[in-house]
Amino acid sequence: MSTDANRGKRTQTKSRTNKKKKSKKGRIILFAVELLIIVGMLIVLWKLRDFGNQSISRVEFKPGEIVVNQQVQENVQLKGYRNIALFGVDSRNGSLGRRDENGKKTESATLSDSIIIASINMDTGDVKLVSVYRDTYLNLMSYKNDESYKNLTDGKYSKCNSAYSAGGPAQAINMLNTNLDLNIEDFVTVGFEGLKNAIDELGGVWIEVDSAEIKHINNYQMTMAKDLDCDYKSVTKTGYQKLDGLQAVAYCRIRYTGGSDYKRAERQREVIQAIVEEARQANVETLIKIANKITESDVVYTSLDLEDITSLIKDIAKYKIVEEGGFPLETYRGTADMGDSGNCVLTLDLEKNVQWLHGFLFEDEDYKVSENVSDISDQIRQKISKYEPNMKYPE
Repeated sequence: MSTDANRGKRTQTKSRTNKKKKSKKGRIILFAVELLIIVGMLIVLWKLRDFGNQSISRVEFKPGEIVVNQQVQENVQLKGYRNIALFGVDSRNGSLGRRDENGKKTESATLSDSIIIASINMDTGDVKLVSVYRDTYLNLMSYKNDESYKNLTDGKYSKCNSAYSAGGPAQAINMLNTNLDLNIEDFVTVGFEGLKNAIDELGGVWIEVDSAEIKHINNYQMTMAKDLDCDYKSVTKTGYQKLDGLQAVAYCRIRYTGGSDYKRAERQREVIQAIVEEARQANVETLIKIANKITESDVVYTSLDLEDITSLIKDIAKYKIVEEGGFPLETYRGTADMGDSGNCVLTLDLEKNVQWLHGFLFEDEDYKVSENVSDISDQIRQKISKYEPNMKYPE
């Protein structure tokens, strides 16, 4: 899927509203991320009183732990939207990034293989999804107060997916808010076993598979089946077909075909849409069964409480995914080996990328970035300048 700006501000838009539509769309989900829409829409339909089930762990952030740029707090344009961070992690043993009441890691942290911002227009129910490519080079510093913003040069710059490993969901959210001028306060993290279980209970999802993807789907299935101690069924044909849970998760992990990680991020969003389609058509009994299934193992970690989730799913038919895209925009990105940080996706102009993001998510076409974003943008330019001779750009 091309993301060239010449295709307009709605460049990376894909809408999958008809199962019979067999046109090839990017697809790439990583292992978990759909469960805002899944967690939000299903879990509460399970026994509401059982939200305290040990398999669904909730974190409560301390006052001031989540930081939002001052300009963003005052932005009236954002008032009608609710933004939630969706993190997908490659966790087979329940290690979803928990921290104790003092903020200390209680388990080995994990990288967020998938980062998606779900932005909900609370008036219309329109949902937009934006993947933040996990290798994007951003400032990872976990800001605790406004004074910290004076030390942007002291922040650690590296791949954005390492923010989750370094400081759990709080630091990952702060990374998104600080670099992208967002007001995210909530998150959902899911391990890929939860995603597999949910898809299986839905009866599978419809995905179009091409010849280059089959071998990778089957290779990933073999590995995951061994880890999860389960059987797998090989995908043997191309075309539009229903994939079971393990097949769909394996499909989501593919990054070795054309488009590499960008294509994988597209697959994430495509699978989310496929899951939502199936969930909206399922009866209450099926949704209850799904919720029970995904809570059999430790696979969901979230800041949303029962009231939050109830408010999100009470009008399930109202919500619809209308657009999806990826950050940074193709026009303003490149790739390069950044030494200790490895091969990174680079925002050649963070300010323009953030302006595009606000136009895409919030219809704010004239957005002016905060001083913090402007400063971070300058820092990134300086840090990548010496790598420019070896920079690779989208074709």
